Amino acid sequence: MPLVSQIQAALPPEVHFGSPDQPFGQLRDMLEQRVAAVPAGGSIDWVTYYFRDLRLASALIRARKRGVYVRLTLEGRPRIPHANHAVIAMLSGPDGLGEGLRIVTLPGVPSPASKSWKPQLHEKLYCFSHPEPVAFIGSFNPSGDGVEDDHPAIIREIGDQDRGYNALIGLRDPLLVEGLMQHARLLHQSPPGLFYRISRHASRDIHGMDTDIYFWPRISAHPVIQFLHKVGNHAHIRIAASHIRTQAAVDLMIRLANRGVALEILAESTFRRVTPEVERRLINAGVRFRRIRHTGSLPMHLKFVLVEEGQRIWSIFGSFNWTRPSFWLNHEIAAISSNPVIFKSFAHCWDKLKNQSD
Repeated sequence: MPLVSQIQAALPPEVHFGSPDQPFGQLRDMLEQRVAAVPAGGSIDWVTYYFRDLRLASALIRARKRGVYVRLTLEGRPRIPHANHAVIAMLSGPDGLGEGLRIVTLPGVPSPASKSWKPQLHEKLYCFSHPEPVAFIGSFNPSGDGVEDDHPAIIREIGDQDRGYNALIGLRDPLLVEGLMQHARLLHQSPPGLFYRISRHASRDIHGMDTDIYFWPRISAHPVIQFLHKVGNHAHIRIAASHIRTQAAVDLMIRLANRGVALEILAESTFRRVTPEVERRLINAGVRFRRIRHTGSLPMHLKFVLVEEGQRIWSIFGSFNWTRPSFWLNHEIAAISSNPVIFKSFAHCWDKLKNQSD
């Protein structure tokens, strides 16, 4: 067996879920433990959208003080513009991360007077060099600030990500980890101008042993749409989606159902994220559509697709949403994987989610 294959066989991916039946803060605690485990001389490279967790920010500062190379690239103007201000103030202070902190505010693109097209850094990427190299991608932002958050209005708007449904997948294939670390460092170093964002250099795909990584924005076709177009007519596709709004995504799902694909969707309960019109169109097309509802109004923030075609299986996951900004404007990550560990973990999560659906 080649050396890379031996390494991959010995280091399967990690799959971590947060949900209402898990301890509070399961995913943020995992990240904090990872930060604490990196020794002097090691590296931590993060890219994220919301970051409000002051304890986790303090853990990054402690890591830097003990000699870890910490690089954090953070969206400076998320949908709730002031949400990250407290963490930014802490990390940019005299005892913060210094040059290790990069705040990105992406330039807008020309838009009609009635619309505002604001690209955002929507990736969720957490890379660690030690105890063994690993890169986590998925849906989780450290957007809470403890059990008793001081800003409940923000939590109501974002959703309680420490209690809701989220996932982080730890990829340990050396080809993927190296590529994702380079991607995070490139974002940290390079000016986020419009032309850089759509350059081939910024959105170069990464191909691992059984998983491929794709980045947005990109000039070429949407890789997830492209992949699903090629699925056979007798496939079974399951989609867990926190956001479905763009007509292009709904049209694709209807076309799949019309040509015989068994399509199931578990969607977020919030009508702003998945509109009643989208629900109506999908149900009328024969899609088995359900909404995830929880008594605590906790968000279903998962973003994954399970594809079964004969004996072949794939899982698709990352930060991307089925929305126009995600398709065309935002910085996003998606993985398309045939890894059985990842597929089985998501399939088990699907079964649990289904019990919470209408």
